[in-house]
Amino acid sequence: MKISKEEVEHIAKLARLSLSGEEKELFGSQLSSILDYMEKLNELDTRDIEPTSHVLSLSDVMRDDTLRHSIPREDALMNAPDHTDKFYRVPKIIE
Repeated sequence: MKISKEEVEHIAKLARLSLSGEEKELFGSQLSSILDYMEKLNELDTRDIEPTSHVLSLSDVMRDDTLRHSIPREDALMNAPDHTDKFYRVPKIIE
C-alpha cells in the first residue's frame, strides 16, 4: 500500500513534527513497508485461533486472601520512638 506525500504530511502534522522533503520521502516509504507487511499478516487464516491478550499463559502466584489475626496494637507501638495510646506520632511536615 503506497502512502501519499499528503498522508505523510498529515501524519507529521498530527504528531507535531516538522519534516524535510527527504524525511517525507523516507518516512513515506517506511510507512508503506509497514502497511504492506500488515496486509501480508491479514492473509493468515485465524478463524480457529482463540483471541488472547498475552502470548504466554499467565497465572496468579498470590496466596489466598484469608482472615488472620494481626499483632496487638500495643506490640506494634512498643518500638515506636513516639506514640500515643493508639497512634504513631510523627514530625509535622506540612505547614
